[in-house]
Amino acid sequence: MARVRTGARALGAVLAGVLGLALAGCSATGGKRAEEAREAQVAGGRAAVNTPKWTFAMVSHSGDGDTFWDIVQNGAKQAAAKDNIKFVYGHDKEGSRQAQLVQSYIDQKVDGLIVTLAKPDAMKGALAKAEKAGIPVITVNSGSEVSEKYGALTHVGQDESIAGEAVGEELNKRHRKKALCVLHEQGNVGHEQRCDGAQKTFEGTMKKLYVEGTNMPDVQSSIESQLQADPEIDSVVTLGAPFAATAVKAKDQANSKAEIDTFDLNAQVADGLQDGSLGFAVDQQPYLQGYQAVDLLWLYKYNSDVLGGGRPVLTGPQVVTKKDAGALAEYTKRGTR
Repeated sequence: MARVRTGARALGAVLAGVLGLALAGCSATGGKRAEEAREAQVAGGRAAVNTPKWTFAMVSHSGDGDTFWDIVQNGAKQAAAKDNIKFVYGHDKEGSRQAQLVQSYIDQKVDGLIVTLAKPDAMKGALAKAEKAGIPVITVNSGSEVSEKYGALTHVGQDESIAGEAVGEELNKRHRKKALCVLHEQGNVGHEQRCDGAQKTFEGTMKKLYVEGTNMPDVQSSIESQLQADPEIDSVVTLGAPFAATAVKAKDQANSKAEIDTFDLNAQVADGLQDGSLGFAVDQQPYLQGYQAVDLLWLYKYNSDVLGGGRPVLTGPQVVTKKDAGALAEYTKRGTR
């Protein structure tokens, strides 16, 4: 028996040596090559897993031309390619039509659904039908407070009230006294929560301004009128990255000294932070919302895993300022931040 144990130890030593040499080689170039191969595989649309070709559908409350949702989709598509998922996307800013899109995907018998609950009342019935059909649902971006109640596995996004509170605190640090909170989609509960959260912690006064987000000239003229009428407004907070540049134009036309701040981040916002035309942005990491939603659905289908323990999986808020923008520029330009 002693000879057997000695032989086993010797074999183990040989294997360990071979493995050590292999790892040593990997540490120099193999790790980088493996990562490059993985990226090439995903970029080429080849899955990193051999699970069935499931179909996941995402339905958002986005209007046309909202670049925020391009970033969400980039994340979802990257995860879908990795996970051997066929990813499809639909959107409508009207809650009833958003619900109709969800119903159409239920009828198509998709394997998983990712939805937003900006207008939860309109979506309640559709999610109940998805649950009855046995289709797992994950909510993203908006609706964390009703996600579990409506039957979703979990929610991925930021707590909008907490994000708003972070804005109010940042405005206090910047010694702002009077702010304008610009809501670009009426009926969106998440937008109301952002402004209400900011009002809760802001030591100055804050006024809400409702605009039609699909009409940028109207957005600009509405903000401009407010700034002209009240020169004491020293901060304008927009609730989406595409509206920040429009607010800057309105400020310039009104000859106002107000600081423009915004929720959400994109390449244009990062540039604005760097050149000083914007004060700060609150990033909720939309790429991560799309990526994690697809990944979590895949994990549920493959292994019945559920992340969050009944609580939202938070992707924000992160306050981004001029000192942070440079480091993020590469990512914003490629559409992942």
